[in-house]
Parts: sequence; C-alpha cells; structure tokens
Amino acid sequence: MKSAEDPVEAKGVSKLIERRLDRSGSATADLLTERARQAMSTQDLPLAAELMDRVTALEPGWAEGWNRRATIFWMLSDKYAAITDLQRTLVLEPRHFEAWAALGRIYQSVEDKRRALECFRRASALYPRMEKLQDAIDRLAPEVDGRDL
Repeated sequence: MKSAEDPVEAKGVSKLIERRLDRSGSATADLLTERARQAMSTQDLPLAAELMDRVTALEPGWAEGWNRRATIFWMLSDKYAAITDLQRTLVLEPRHFEAWAALGRIYQSVEDKRRALECFRRASALYPRMEKLQDAIDRLAPEVDGRDL
C-alpha cells in the first residue's frame, strides 16, 4: 500500500488484505463470526460478544477474531476491553492497520493523545493513504510533539 500510486489502488490492496485476514481457517469460527456479524446488524451486541468470545476461545491465534470482538466492545462502550483485544490483535498481526487506527481512536477518546498519535502513525506507516488518518495525525502532533517556533 505504501507504493500505491493513488488512493484507489491503495484501497484495492487494503480490501485484498482485509479479505485475507477475514479467513480464520476454521469453518466453525467463520460460522460463529458470521452469526456475530448478523447479531451486530440487529444491534444484539450481547449475543455478538458471546459469539466472538467463543471464536476467540476456539481460534486464539486468529487476529481478526480479536479485532472484531474489540469492535463489539467499543459499541458496548467498554473501551478498556476493546483496547485489550486490539492489543492482542496487534501482537498476533502487527501489520493490522485497521487495528492500529481503531486503537488510536480509542486512545483519543480517553484523552491519551500521546498513545493515540503513536497508533495513528503506526497505521499510517502501513497504509499512508488511509482516509482521515493524516488529519488525525496533523491535529494531534502539535499537541503531543509541540510546535516549532
């Protein structure tokens, strides 16, 4: 994505990466994940969380399972559980640009600007053309890094 010549090409590459990350390697985990997605679409977040709990227990090495459960925790307003799951995602797949960006948004929401900026920069290093990422970096950098005189 770094070498993509335009945003459309970068977006296409990011979609290919996301499709690869979506595969758990387990038909059972994939089925539970799909049911969790359906539960999320009907706003049954407790059911979605329970299903993703089962997925992460069944496939603890699947980074996207942790990432999806983090999304549910975020929707349930459990920011600290979301942070924990995103950190686990990034241990398993340190190139997960969406997880870095999400972690940055959560840190920003809890006023941890230094960590938010660090996460946004990590996401940007992986996917420089990610929408709205540079704006977030530009807003936070002067507050965290200081301003030139």
